Amino acid sequence: MLYPQELSAWTGTVSSQLPHLTRRQAAVLAAYSFAVMLTQSSGISHVSYFLACLLRQRENTVRQRLREWLYDAQDKRGARRRAVAVEQSFAALLRWVVRLWQSVDGDLVLALDATTLRQTFTVLSVSVLVGRTAIPVAWAIVPATQAGAWKPHWRRLLRSLKGSTGHYRVLVTADRGLYARWLFKDIVACGWHPLLRISAIGSCLVCETGQRWSWRPYPDRSGAAGGMDR
Repeated sequence: MLYPQELSAWTGTVSSQLPHLTRRQAAVLAAYSFAVMLTQSSGISHVSYFLACLLRQRENTVRQRLREWLYDAQDKRGARRRAVAVEQSFAALLRWVVRLWQSVDGDLVLALDATTLRQTFTVLSVSVLVGRTAIPVAWAIVPATQAGAWKPHWRRLLRSLKGSTGHYRVLVTADRGLYARWLFKDIVACGWHPLLRISAIGSCLVCETGQRWSWRPYPDRSGAAGGMDR
């Protein structure tokens, strides 16, 4: 049987790892994430029911508390309500992962990914790769069908994480098609090592004999990756 003491301990952990959150923001986030971990569901109905039973509160009260945590400040009830500044948590989330990180070779691998959901919106994310899964630490959500460049979003995400990886050597991989010269340079500017898929359209400098070099097209076996046109 679970007791509120366990939730209290988790709330303390969230508050210490994300110190920029207000006390109330940390408490609601801790309750929400605690319920998600134990129910293995992020649906607000499952989470609300679980917390209502655990805390002996009305389910509708719990649901409204969780929903308002996600609202903008002007949509919240009461005076002096504050919206959660999500981007302020990105560096703290990465530092939290780094504190718990154990790597034999001293490497930390980040992945850049763009996932479109139902042609409604696209999630641009930076995640820490762990085994066969990934832990998102920074993200941006953009309309899927709206014209516009992804470049400013990616640059903002990378800047938000710069300097938060400790002493580890950071390798950055990317989804197929996510390649651009500016992206390569921005990753290097963070002190990280880009491992990006290159486009099949281009040329490379090949050493033939001695000090002779020549430009040649990429071999067909490199595969067609496609460039990042956003």
